[in-house]
Amino acid sequence: MGGEQPRMCAQSRVERAGRDEASTTRGRPGWNDMKKIEAIIKPFKLDEVQRALQDTNLRGATVTEVMGFGRQKGQTELYRDAEYAIDFLPKLKLEVVVEDDMVEAAIEAIRGAAQTGRIGDGKIFVCTVDAAIRIRTGETGSDAI
Repeated sequence: MGGEQPRMCAQSRVERAGRDEASTTRGRPGWNDMKKIEAIIKPFKLDEVQRALQDTNLRGATVTEVMGFGRQKGQTELYRDAEYAIDFLPKLKLEVVVEDDMVEAAIEAIRGAAQTGRIGDGKIFVCTVDAAIRIRTGETGSDAI
């Protein structure tokens, strides 16, 4: 064990290669500063959030059904006279990639449409996107989103 290097799994090499390649894309023509906004919302708020995002001229979004828990801590259900704790509640994860100048508008649209004022309204996360490439045409940066 003394001088041996730890073996890196294939996934780690791929992830590292992706980060190394992404770090070289900054400043390339057509590679703009972009952000990915991930919002965890209540399922019944999706239509309102979608309309709000369309009103801010956002071009597209991805929605995934997810399960989670937080301060809401799940709920209890009665089934055949037995009480069951449901630890994970159904939520939706909405993902949108926008140019930097659209981040605040997108956040406010999501927050305003998803907010009920009750516990469990969800969270919004913002991450940097190093590159975007449209598979069909090869367009990059903001042209690809």
